[in-house]
Amino acid sequence: MSVAVAPAPSAAVPTVRPAVPPAQAAASAAAASFAALEASLDYLGASEIEQVRQAYRFADQAHLGQLRKNGDPYITHPIAVAQICTQWKLDAQALMAALLHDVLEDCGVTKAELTERFGPAVAELVDGLTKLDKLQFDSREQGQAESFRKMLLAMARDVRVMLIKLADRLHNMRTMGDMPRHKWARISRETLEIYAPIAYRLGLNNLYRELQDLAFRHLHPWRYQALSKALARSRARRKDLIARVQGEVEAAFARSGLQVRIAGREKTLYSIYHKMDTKHLSFAQVTDIYGFRIIVPQVLDCYTALGVLHQLYKPMPGKFRDYIAIPKVNGYQSLHTTLIGPFGTAIEFQLRTPSMDAVAESGIAAHWLYKTGDAAQASAQALNAQWLQSLLDIQQETKDSGEFWDHVRIDLFPDSVYVFTPKSKILALPRGATAVDFAYAIHSDIGHRAIGATINGEQVPLRTELHNGDVVEIITSPHAHPNPAWLGFVRTGRARSKIRHYLKTLAQEEARALGERLLRQALRAEGYAHLPGDDASGQSVWDKLLRLSGTRSRDELLVDIGQGRRIAGMVGKKLAALLAEGGQRPDALLITQERFGAPAEDQPSQGVVVLDGSEGSSIVYASCCRPIPGDRIVGYLGKGEGLAVHTEDCPVGRRLLQRDRERFLEVEWAEERTRTFESTIAVTVRNGKGVLARVAAAIAAAEADITHLHMGDEAAQSTTELRFTVAVHDRVHLAQILRQLRRTPSVLRAQRVRPPRAPEGH
Repeated sequence: MSVAVAPAPSAAVPTVRPAVPPAQAAASAAAASFAALEASLDYLGASEIEQVRQAYRFADQAHLGQLRKNGDPYITHPIAVAQICTQWKLDAQALMAALLHDVLEDCGVTKAELTERFGPAVAELVDGLTKLDKLQFDSREQGQAESFRKMLLAMARDVRVMLIKLADRLHNMRTMGDMPRHKWARISRETLEIYAPIAYRLGLNNLYRELQDLAFRHLHPWRYQALSKALARSRARRKDLIARVQGEVEAAFARSGLQVRIAGREKTLYSIYHKMDTKHLSFAQVTDIYGFRIIVPQVLDCYTALGVLHQLYKPMPGKFRDYIAIPKVNGYQSLHTTLIGPFGTAIEFQLRTPSMDAVAESGIAAHWLYKTGDAAQASAQALNAQWLQSLLDIQQETKDSGEFWDHVRIDLFPDSVYVFTPKSKILALPRGATAVDFAYAIHSDIGHRAIGATINGEQVPLRTELHNGDVVEIITSPHAHPNPAWLGFVRTGRARSKIRHYLKTLAQEEARALGERLLRQALRAEGYAHLPGDDASGQSVWDKLLRLSGTRSRDELLVDIGQGRRIAGMVGKKLAALLAEGGQRPDALLITQERFGAPAEDQPSQGVVVLDGSEGSSIVYASCCRPIPGDRIVGYLGKGEGLAVHTEDCPVGRRLLQRDRERFLEVEWAEERTRTFESTIAVTVRNGKGVLARVAAAIAAAEADITHLHMGDEAAQSTTELRFTVAVHDRVHLAQILRQLRRTPSVLRAQRVRPPRAPEGH
């Protein structure tokens, strides 16, 4: 960078001045940059300008000696970021934070110092902007996810954090040419996937478009250059056409007496490229490169102006969008119509009021630009406030940073569908959203209790995808709860986080109950009938046990036992030792009953886990052998997996028994079961018309439900094996089904499917 040195004002000093030192040249460059910033602060008061100047001096001193990649002093970057923020008329605190945004990260300044010098508000803004690179993470991706979580949550509390961050990213993208070439792709992709969608979500459309174009330019430089040249040639060819259309439109509005302001609009290079890429079009096939924006005084004038345009040129069917009646999720409002102009050229027109135009270009920043309380701005503010609040809701239920970022990324897709509640309230959801997403958008309790939905009066499954204009009603049941399968098709971060939180909470509660049950049984085997109570002496025993086991709470210890991370017998021995230290003596009779199988008459199943089918996710029935009531069974407490129930002769269970005998528990079936259990049967049939129907009818006649059918992929032969998974009450019920099948014509063989036996010696 060359610095011009002004001559001395007089020749009083005859000596020749030496060349300006590099440090002094850098200081001159920084001072010149701040002078340009100061010229943009005319909307602030004198005291606020002085506060900004103080922040500049502090940042300048903190970054002294640091240079950017192009050799400029580093302070020129914070000044440029602050200057971008002045375009949105951000307040003095935000501008101070913009100037100071790198001092915590790069200069060793503490948050306490910033609080003391500039107040807690500025310090919080700077802290929200600071990355977490100084902390140790398992991977770069985890560190990045944690950084974004911190930044987004800071934004939810104060949106100025994100406005400054976006200004920071914009200046970095504008100066990307100074960065090493190998970093271009990563930074550009991050900009396209994260920062541009956030800018769109906040309604910052000018910024959104510029970030996309800059990222495209550095991610695909050859494609960018080729498209740029094609657009320049097209612009030259269509110059006369655009002038003619503008003249005809101005004349039409002059005849109607409607006051309008007409501006040309050209599609950005990235949006042209994206349309070509996604719709497999050539450049010549993209017809909406050029368009016009019509600004009218009032909302009603938008519709009047639409009538004038439709009288002038014929509209293209299906190309009209009313974003005034139904705004986009970021508050954008406008009428869009595509008309057939001269020579059959398609031209898009956007009609809006001045306040809608302000929101369309500046989004949430319009709050600072035009503090008029206009309805369009109020609508944009309310919509963005809802999204910011949803970030806090997701955070409360998602402690893992990667999971949090996955949820948020889902909500950053710009495409939306607009659906109605039965009371005609409009909801905007991401494209591809389902009835479950709709249920959670209304209220988390509606989502948790959903069992079905009606769309436009027709009953449909919950996984049904929603379309624009659908009227959706959710059917609920007080006994319903979220299904883990919903995670496979929901599209909103809110629904995903609510479902995961519910399932995690439920799993924790079930694991805790199982852990308490197992620990009580283990303690009985040591001669103590009851766990320590909640009184002072009992709490003292629990506290000692928690210290010995290294857990923070009783619930955490019980969950660990229930999920198999700790063995109940070992914890029970420690607990028995602590009780003995406290003077409690074990009951010898109880030890005999528990250890040597002589149960008391009134408690025939103590020491055994009794299964009735009402267990939750903490107890699973192994799919390898599918145990059903009447089978001899064993329980395996896998590490972190809960209790898995196998049949006694299951090869998988036997291998586990040889490897981890201490993890096996005695389990037995309850006399009364609360549900049916699945079993697989193989039915060999002689092929013929109606065979499948007859077999299904035989199973139904035995009062069993078919939950799954597998017919194989091989070509039809004279005989075929059908595999049915059926819901049965017990072994007796299964035997009835098999008898019914064997009596059925065309059935050659029917038997229960057992897991293959392990080879000898294994």
